[in-house]
Formats: sequence, structure tokens, C-alpha cells
Amino acid sequence: MIEHRSHSRTISAGKPCIEEAKCSNRVRLAREFRFEAAHRLPNVPEGHKCARLHGHSFRVDLVCEGEVESHEGWLVDFAEIKRAFSPLLEQLDHRYLNDVEGLDNPTAENLAKWIWIRLKPALPLLAEVIVAETCTARCEYRG
Repeated sequence: MIEHRSHSRTISAGKPCIEEAKCSNRVRLAREFRFEAAHRLPNVPEGHKCARLHGHSFRVDLVCEGEVESHEGWLVDFAEIKRAFSPLLEQLDHRYLNDVEGLDNPTAENLAKWIWIRLKPALPLLAEVIVAETCTARCEYRG
């Protein structure tokens, strides 16, 4: 299992805040994961290259959003995001995705939605799931 330890926290954009007491506490934070998997797309037109068995080095970004109100000064602990996603990552890493229950047609779009449905109950502040198959192709799912 490959896990990339990329973390990010972003303060809300908008009008520049120069007085701390008047600044928003709304943030979006992201935790990045990586895994290797093979798949084929059974519903593409005949002769399409994605109909053949192939693999990707997938990247998944899990984005949470909300107000920072905790004593710790964070929205959610990055370790909590990792704990919530780990069982799903185990089902995906070094697997043939077509064999994973619910992923008969494992497009980036379907994979992002599959992750959302299973992760949202455990991670209520989840705002977005981004699945990248390559460095230039990704799906952004917001439920």
C-alpha cells in the first residue's frame, strides 16, 4: 500500500482579513492517499483502449470543510481521515477493481462516488472526493 503524506489546510478565500477577531474560521482541508490498481471499463465502445485490462497509480484526495471551533484549532485530525479511509484503501490497493463489490464499471466517476457513499457516514465533514487516474485526468465528486 502506498500512502503519500500530503496534507493541506486552506483558509477561506474572499475579502482579505486583517483583524483576527473578524476573520472567518471556515476552512477546507485535504488528505491525499495513493494506491495501485488494475481495471477495465466494460461499457466503452468496441475497440476503446480502456476496454483492455490496464492499471493506474491512483491518487485520492479527501476534502473536509467546515468551521474550526475545536480547542485543538483544527477542523478534523488528519489521523481521523486516515482511520476512516483505511478500510476502503485496503479494498482498493493492488486489486482488480472490477472484482470489488459495487465497482463493476470502475470509472473514475464511479470510484469517487463509491468512496463517498462508504466514507461520508464515518466522516461527516467530507465535502469532496477527488480521484485521479493520471497526473492529468481526475474526477471531483461532491455528493
